Amino acid sequence: MQSLFSMASDLSWPFAITLAWISGEFGQRWTGLPKISFYGLVGFLLAQTQLGVLPHADGGPVLVLVDVSFGLILFEMGYRINLRWLASNPWLAVAGLVETIGTFAAVYLIATEFGVTAINALLLASLAMSTSPATILRVINEERSSGQVTERILHLTAFNCVLSVFTFNAIVGFWVFHSSGDPLDATLSSFIVLLVSSAVGALFGVVVPALLRQLGNMAQDATVAFALAVIVLVALTYTTRLSPLLATLAFGLVARHRRIAFSQAQRNFGALGELLTVLLFVFAASTLEWPKVMAGAGLALAVIGGRFVTKIVGVAGFSHVSGLSWRKGVLTGMALTPVSVFVILLLEHAHERGLNLGGELSALAGVTMMLDLLGPIITQRALVWAKETPHAEEP
Repeated sequence: MQSLFSMASDLSWPFAITLAWISGEFGQRWTGLPKISFYGLVGFLLAQTQLGVLPHADGGPVLVLVDVSFGLILFEMGYRINLRWLASNPWLAVAGLVETIGTFAAVYLIATEFGVTAINALLLASLAMSTSPATILRVINEERSSGQVTERILHLTAFNCVLSVFTFNAIVGFWVFHSSGDPLDATLSSFIVLLVSSAVGALFGVVVPALLRQLGNMAQDATVAFALAVIVLVALTYTTRLSPLLATLAFGLVARHRRIAFSQAQRNFGALGELLTVLLFVFAASTLEWPKVMAGAGLALAVIGGRFVTKIVGVAGFSHVSGLSWRKGVLTGMALTPVSVFVILLLEHAHERGLNLGGELSALAGVTMMLDLLGPIITQRALVWAKETPHAEEP
């Protein structure tokens, strides 16, 4: 009996990934909705606290694989960021800064009104600043979208993530210092860790392109080399307790500006990226617990509403001065709705470092569940209404 139980546990993740992939393929074919919404739904239903098929997501090898998957996505997003565009159009950066800070302030005020403690309100606000690069990039690639709105979404998502990581870790560092009184722990939990992570990623962004130049810089070889480098970088940062999120983003950003060609045919890193993306969204949804989702539903709805409005107003307010119509500015803000996967990974890494938030942030479960399903759909519709997809339609 024990061996049967062990065998069932070993097969649970392959079974869940296969079922999620099948659901995504048929779900998109029948409804036209993004595949990742179905991946998340399957992960949530199979979680330990729902149907009990998947074991508790408690880190370990699965979290490492999830980090690799997210690292590949962040590398690709960093690779698509054009710093020269931000330099020539600084209003885009201003819009990103305003909407991110505005989101932080709005969510903090909403959380305190609901009686959330100050430290947890700060953590919730810092997480709400972010936009999920996994969802954004997957929907963009799936819809084959291109244009002003698409490019602005990519740049603003990267901007949101960097600010969210720095803010979240600064607050965690303060919490560690306040709890333990150890300034070394506080320092390692905040800016120094993040700066070192970025530096390591940038170093990879210099070394790998230099190696590829020696090998002849062929597009397919570049894709394989980048994938292997991301795996090594994630393993290195995971072992040294650095941030794989910032490291892989910096790797992609620097690699792009080293002018190494990354073949368009290899978006999502081919079959490897496709498989790991399914695992990523199944894992993210499997961490959610239905009782916590329901307990935080009221605050979750308020946070989602405040975040949605703030991002639209922040981006649309600078749309004309940054060379975009009001309508497309609103659609760009709408498309920044997804947040779930990024939040879950930040919390998992905080848990690995000993930060136990208990039940005080139950609203995060509600926000995550709602945006895990609705976020990709909102982003998809924004791209379609912006007429940047092959089969665009009028709203």
